[in-house]
Amino acid sequence: MKTTNLLSTLSFLFIFFTSVSLNANNTDPIKSESNKEPAKTIVDVAVGNENFSTLVAAVKAADLVGTLNSEGPFTVFAPTNDAFAKLPEGTVESLLKEENREALTAVLTYHVVAGEFKAADVLKAIKENGGMFEIPTVNGEKLTAHLKDGKVMLKDAQGNMSTIIMTDVDASNGIIHAIDTVVMP
Repeated sequence: MKTTNLLSTLSFLFIFFTSVSLNANNTDPIKSESNKEPAKTIVDVAVGNENFSTLVAAVKAADLVGTLNSEGPFTVFAPTNDAFAKLPEGTVESLLKEENREALTAVLTYHVVAGEFKAADVLKAIKENGGMFEIPTVNGEKLTAHLKDGKVMLKDAQGNMSTIIMTDVDASNGIIHAIDTVVMP
């Protein structure tokens, strides 16, 4: 009797643990990899990508890390290092100085939008608004999005243009779209 109970218990445990193991390895069709909530914030994602090292330095100098690590959601049009390199010589170094924190904050918050807007949302808004869409930024100024040669372009308050070169980089508190030129309020 004891042997039968022991075998029954062992069989049950084997079936139970095999089932748990198999379920842990299967992807739930309702919650696929693309639907999982990423653990990294916008700042974490930027820190983890060497193409955003200048942006990360600027965010730190402007003391915006806490803001961009907050719940959000935010959409960030993130200039790459190459975008910062296009600025006139000495501009980045000047903006990173403590005495220019207010100007740096104004530039950086011009790249941030309250809410999460994926590429499809931006395209839809452009199409629904006659080919151009004004995007209000956290800075209070607007960016104007439009299509040119199949690419989404951003026009800043000074009339300068930037191209979105990478879209829909997920973060736990929003989304990042990389841009090739720093936009200026």
